[in-house]
Amino acid sequence: MRAQFLAVAFLVTTAASSAALAQQAAPTTRTFMNNKEIMGLVDKAKADRKGDAPLVAEPILSLAPYRAQLEYRPGTSPAAVHEKDAELMVVLEGTGNIVTGGKLVDEKRTNANNLSGSSIAGGNSQAVVKGDMLIVPSNTPHQVIPTGGAPIVLMTMHVPHPPTNWPPAN
Repeated sequence: MRAQFLAVAFLVTTAASSAALAQQAAPTTRTFMNNKEIMGLVDKAKADRKGDAPLVAEPILSLAPYRAQLEYRPGTSPAAVHEKDAELMVVLEGTGNIVTGGKLVDEKRTNANNLSGSSIAGGNSQAVVKGDMLIVPSNTPHQVIPTGGAPIVLMTMHVPHPPTNWPPAN
């Protein structure tokens, strides 16, 4: 009887531990965040900044394959090209210039889908303020430059290329 009790207790404990680990490993899906929570993320990004890092990113919302993040940008970050994603940007706070197009200077590969560079040569600069938004097409160099002596805070979302059969035929 005692052996059966111990076996059952072991199985229950193992199952509970496995379920807890599965919950921890599963990606979090969050589809709504209110303004107070978003402003709390701005404060968290300020606190998480290491040294003079030009960019701190905090996750906002996630619904696979889409993921929105808050980008706190107190300084000019390297320029980037996302080869497989367009990028939607919405200015939440601050002012800046977003340079798009042209050619990356000192281009280097950062991973399988992205390139970076120190700056952009020959791009187009767009002044942006709170409430402005833009989409950067895939394979387009872009760089965010804060202006006005304060950080610029963005919501960004990478939008994967649609499948080749998109839109579906009627």
